[in-house]
Amino acid sequence: MRKKLDTRNMALFAMFLAIELLLVLTPLGYIRTPALSITLMHIPVVVCGILMGPGWGAALGLVFGLTSVWNATMQPNLTSFVFSPFITVGGISGNWTSLIIALVPRILLGYLAGIFYQLLSKKLNRPLSALIAAMGATLLHTLMVLGLIALFWGAQYAEAIGVAATALLAYLGMVIVTNGILEMIAAGVISMALAKAVKPLRTTKSGYSNKAAGSKAV
Repeated sequence: MRKKLDTRNMALFAMFLAIELLLVLTPLGYIRTPALSITLMHIPVVVCGILMGPGWGAALGLVFGLTSVWNATMQPNLTSFVFSPFITVGGISGNWTSLIIALVPRILLGYLAGIFYQLLSKKLNRPLSALIAAMGATLLHTLMVLGLIALFWGAQYAEAIGVAATALLAYLGMVIVTNGILEMIAAGVISMALAKAVKPLRTTKSGYSNKAAGSKAV
């Protein structure tokens, strides 16, 4: 039974991994603008965290982060130095902090989606728990990415996008209101639909539990 459950675990994760790689290899993954890439790569990570648990969500989040480094290195835009230590744009070179920005928020995205869902599903039904968990994790992901950019690369980022350093926070706030809200809605709606159609499964030491985390009648 343990082997069967482990195989099921890996098969489901492989499906999410395939979706993530399909997105990064097509224009659907990163919608590029001169200064910023709008992404749909967060959605499989969020759904994986909700359906499989925080550990698996974090693992897929790491894949998301690595694809972000690859994308910034291979198809750079004006601000790719904040995501890749291997690129120089406009005389500004990325460094080790670029890896922190690219990897840490993406790992936490999948982890937090799973944690939020597990906590919320103790009180709410599956679709509503998934909706709130997905939107909350996505919002925190956006805040972490932009916050780390401001912390490590504030002056250089402002210079690259052509805004005054004093106006950077206002610009990042606008990004949250525009791109961030759209990413939250997309993740929330898709996660809610899948949580209603597919019974989320929590990973335990013995593999999948037969009972969803905090599953309730819809």
